[in-house]
Amino acid sequence: MNNVLYGGLLALQFLTRLPIPVACPWTPATRRWAIRAYPLVGLLIGGLLALAALLLEHVQTPTPISALVLLSVWVGLTGGLHLDGVMDLADALGSNQPLQRRWEIMKDPQIGSFGMLALLFLLAWKGVLLWALLQYHAPLWWLAVVPALGRWAGVALLVLTPCAHSRGLAWRWQQSLGRRDVGVALLPLIPLAMLWPLAALWLAALACWVALVRRALLRSFNGINGDMVGATIEGGELWLLILMWSWWQFVTVSPPGI
Repeated sequence: MNNVLYGGLLALQFLTRLPIPVACPWTPATRRWAIRAYPLVGLLIGGLLALAALLLEHVQTPTPISALVLLSVWVGLTGGLHLDGVMDLADALGSNQPLQRRWEIMKDPQIGSFGMLALLFLLAWKGVLLWALLQYHAPLWWLAVVPALGRWAGVALLVLTPCAHSRGLAWRWQQSLGRRDVGVALLPLIPLAMLWPLAALWLAALACWVALVRRALLRSFNGINGDMVGATIEGGELWLLILMWSWWQFVTVSPPGI
């Protein structure tokens, strides 16, 4: 039980900026439970976002302002942890350099033009999609599950894809994990899928996203690192927001324009 609790706290410390003043042991068992808790932490982040959306709606905040506030809270809660991975991956892919040079670019702490553009467009798309979903009065549970499923995508990629190098944080995490952990990480989301069956559709769409990303990364880098796991989480969240907007726009009743 201690390993479960410490693992959950480790996941909170690693994935959020919430103050958790507890010294957690760094053992294979706590690392395993931390990875299993990724979607649960995502659910907490999503729940806080949904609560913030309710409060903004209660005080009749204009929709564009609400979307910007929610995006700011989203980035603030996570400390922009995974955005660094997006920028590093964009710089490496945009360079069109040989494999060895792409890995050197990934490790370079300086951010290039491709990284800045990727960050700009990622946040812009997230903000606009939040605006649209708020404008359409989409169910707030959608907002709650996006960070949870996004972090499950990171877990699936980390467990199912070999690391390119036998070093680094992702490799150390991976040594404590097995395929079973991908399924265990989904357990906190089962009640949501029972309440809202549409969540199963988002999960299936996200699994396709992970499969495509995994194939592309293996082809481009012969393996993954921690930055790629973070980029997969960010990309998975954006993919889900696009799908949710598309569902509301094209499948449900016609929403008002924005």
